[in-house]
Amino acid sequence: MEIVNGAARPRLAPHVRMVFNAARGEYALLSPETILAINPTGAAIVELCDAKRTVAEIEAELRRRYDQVADGDVQRFVTALVTKHGMEVDHG
Repeated sequence: MEIVNGAARPRLAPHVRMVFNAARGEYALLSPETILAINPTGAAIVELCDAKRTVAEIEAELRRRYDQVADGDVQRFVTALVTKHGMEVDHG
């Protein structure tokens, strides 16, 4: 498994896109094989994953926006998506 750390620069995998279902009020990640529902916090993380920002920069931005962002939450979220082939990371 690929290791995700604070210096990693995540982005959605090329075959994945995020959508918002207004009727359900839910965000989801769509790929040819799966649909993964994510909460609004997950959507905020995904929106910041542009392969330019690092995991640490994304976490810092979320801390500016929200009252509580636990250490390692972004890293765990990105790692889970990398494991499910929904996200890719660049190192360095």
